[in-house]
Amino acid sequence: MPAEAATRAFLGLGGNIGDPAAAMAAALRALDAHDAVSVAAVSSLYRTPPWGVTDQPDFLNAVAAVDTALTARHLLDLCLDVERGLKRIRAQRWGPRIIDIDILLFGNERIEEAGLQVPHPRMGERAFVLAPLAEIAPEVVVDGQTATQRLGGLETGDIVRLPGGGDWWKEEARG
Repeated sequence: MPAEAATRAFLGLGGNIGDPAAAMAAALRALDAHDAVSVAAVSSLYRTPPWGVTDQPDFLNAVAAVDTALTARHLLDLCLDVERGLKRIRAQRWGPRIIDIDILLFGNERIEEAGLQVPHPRMGERAFVLAPLAEIAPEVVVDGQTATQRLGGLETGDIVRLPGGGDWWKEEARG
């Protein structure tokens, strides 16, 4: 994929049932295998408390930067296909899940369509999104501030960056 044809998008990944790290790794490998998507950077894994519905296990979260020739809508469709392939069941909003993939940012685009809002709504209020985003793209702008600045204004005491860096999703790193 020629670099000039690509848009840099940021994806939030998370899960808290089954083996979410394995599900997120499989999702990233599936996205990277697509002809029109290339994974450019991946954050460390972060253990985070549940948000919204709090009576459930802690989550693992990460953020990936991808370069894509797809439109935002087609990237969302691909992410939803990957979730379905990994047996994601949408039973409860903010409830337990094996995998969740959200488009956080898609270049500098602002999109308001049925089922697709970019930048992702409320991402600037969620430390579980901003911590991994700030790790791989500290200067990216979220709600008028850099990811690092936004994160600095939020409570992060319950968020734990796991060891291993950003290669945890690669097949060779899992062995």
